[in-house]
Amino acid sequence: MMNKVKMLAILVFLCQGLLGCAPAQKNYYYWGKYEQLIHDMYVKPGTADAGTQIQKLTTDIQKAQNYGKEVPPGVYAHLGFMYALKGNIAQAEDAFNEEKARYPESVVFIDGMMNRAKEKRAVTNE
Repeated sequence: MMNKVKMLAILVFLCQGLLGCAPAQKNYYYWGKYEQLIHDMYVKPGTADAGTQIQKLTTDIQKAQNYGKEVPPGVYAHLGFMYALKGNIAQAEDAFNEEKARYPESVVFIDGMMNRAKEKRAVTNE
């Protein structure tokens, strides 16, 4: 009986060792400059204006498509925010809708951003 317990323990130990050596899953997302943009936006405000960020995010989205990867959650939301800052509300809404389509869990947050962008447009147009 004791030999069976020892054998089982050894087998479990070996399986854990083999699983620990399994190759890591390749990165599902293409992050590009997104993390650096977010970092700079909060740590070094003013280092990248909205136009520069739009260009970098658009390039990252294109590269992700070329590599057959997804962009991480938040990229389209950030892009929409940058378009809204530039006053391009239609493009902002397109980007926000893309974020919602790709990441449905963001719907409440994105709808709030879209409503604030619309309110800002209404105040600006008065």
